Formats: sequence, structure tokens, C-alpha cells
Amino acid sequence: MTYLIVFVAALSAFMIGGLWYSPIMFLNIWSKASANDPKSEEGRHPVRVFGLSFLFSLIAAISLFNFLGPQPSLQEAIKTSLLIGICFVATSFGINYQFSHKSMILWLIDAGYHCVQFLTMGLIFGLWH
Repeated sequence: MTYLIVFVAALSAFMIGGLWYSPIMFLNIWSKASANDPKSEEGRHPVRVFGLSFLFSLIAAISLFNFLGPQPSLQEAIKTSLLIGICFVATSFGINYQFSHKSMILWLIDAGYHCVQFLTMGLIFGLWH
């Protein structure tokens, strides 16, 4: 496994998440839909939140890299990444969100992030060789 490519893919997911859940994009809508106060720090230490978020991004990147193989074609990387993001992650969120009575807007934001996350990592893996 090429450590640099996996690190770059994980970093891209982490950076997209930072932008996705920022005031520039979806923070205000997401906060309202999730009944989450972004200013409340109760139980959320930034080092823990960001550290675990990057660790989870790294695990996702390692897993996708291993699933795609070391030199996937761009077309295969895009197709597989979208399949994983939409058909596995987004649908799994959808099931959980239905049973926990969360809104479709929240689902679109959260599932949308993961679809973009996997697509971006797939693009990196498909282009990097």
C-alpha cells in the first residue's frame, strides 16, 4: 500500500468534511435539522472530535484503497466509490435515520458528505498512478 496516497485521500475527506459542515455550506441547516447547537462544546473536546474524525477518514481511505487495488482505472474508481457512498453508506444512514425519526434534510446533508467523500477518494486513487 502506498502510504502517501492513502494519507492524501484521508486528508481530502477530512478537509471536505470541514468545508461541508462549515457556515459556508451546510452548518446552519445541519444544526437546525439535527437540533445541534454548534456553539455548545458540552462533551466535545476538539482534539477528540477532529482526531477521531481523521482516524475514521484514514480507515475509510485504507479500506477503499484495498478494495480498489493499487492501480484502479479512473472509471472503475469512480463507479466503485459512488456505489459504496450511495448504495452502502447513504442507504445505511437512511435506515438509521428513519428509525430515529431524523429528517430527510439531515439525511441528505450527512449522506451527501459521505458520497462526496468516497467519490473524492476514488478520484485520487484513480488518478494517482
